[in-house]
Amino acid sequence: MKKLIFILSFLLIAVSLFGQTLQKGNLVGVHVITIELKKGITMSEFQKFHVNKLIPEYQKNYPGWKLYLAQGLRGENYNKYGWIIIVESEEIRNKYYNDDGSITDFGQEAADKMKPVLQEAEEFGKLHRTYTDWLIL
Repeated sequence: MKKLIFILSFLLIAVSLFGQTLQKGNLVGVHVITIELKKGITMSEFQKFHVNKLIPEYQKNYPGWKLYLAQGLRGENYNKYGWIIIVESEEIRNKYYNDDGSITDFGQEAADKMKPVLQEAEEFGKLHRTYTDWLIL
């Protein structure tokens, strides 16, 4: 429960810093990621790649979606990283993913466009993630 409260608190702060407000019907994906960096790769390099390359490419290929990289400062996920994904609506998310979590044809097109940057991301190491999608009521 503490983990959830921390993540949601951080999410609300992050959203307000970027001048957006959460609205009824938005979806918020909270992904906690654990990173196994390859030898010789620094966390700073990982962060810069995400902020400067992966996130802009993601937002270009997934209109209606916003992606943020977050770092745990306290609590259960101290010094872990996460992605906070805000999707304008379930309708937009459903263009990309079916109810069972499988990818749609439209979603596959976006994923295919992301392949070069995702392959580059693999050069930094391996990611493990858990997530929950939340609907703003």
